[in-house]
Amino acid sequence: MGGAGAPEWLIREDAGQPVLLALYLRQVLGIRSPEELPHLRGIPPRANDRSEEAQATLERQWRLYWAMTVEPQAHPSTVPLDLVDGFDTALALPIEGCDELRAAFVPHASEALAFARAAHDRYRKEASHSTGTAYRAYAGAIAEHERQVGRRAHSFELNVQVLPLSQRGVWWIGSLTVAVTDGLRGDVAAFDTAIHPIIAELA
Repeated sequence: MGGAGAPEWLIREDAGQPVLLALYLRQVLGIRSPEELPHLRGIPPRANDRSEEAQATLERQWRLYWAMTVEPQAHPSTVPLDLVDGFDTALALPIEGCDELRAAFVPHASEALAFARAAHDRYRKEASHSTGTAYRAYAGAIAEHERQVGRRAHSFELNVQVLPLSQRGVWWIGSLTVAVTDGLRGDVAAFDTAIHPIIAELA
């Protein structure tokens, strides 16, 4: 985006099914990571009845899976991936080192898939009604940043995951990826204020 020779910025916005699936499973399994990210709305968190050792194992395996899900190109698996039973082609885990997580995921497959698909479809439906406003929201924040710093924005990439989280806000979930609450994303003025520090950090 921008003319020849000008800095370019690329912003991808989605409510990605892999991320929604991961967060649903995080919640029903009682995984804490990432601790700063709020829970999804309407999904009761699990009361944790595991031993500390079992919990630590799941948390460790979860962090690997989460990084691969949020930014797969930056966090490729060192071993081949294998599909997890019950998730069609929506979820794959490394063939080694994730046995406990794989076993914990399987009983939740149908509910997790249904949630992720419904939330993704809802986002797509809402996004289709506001064609062009997504681009304008980011272009406006970049233009404001350029005015404040007195120069063109540097080239950058940003991935934005619009999620049905229980708290309103924006959180970094990867080196180039933020999560934003769907309600905040739908509030033009509040979103502009919230996304500006993210743009300033990158541009």
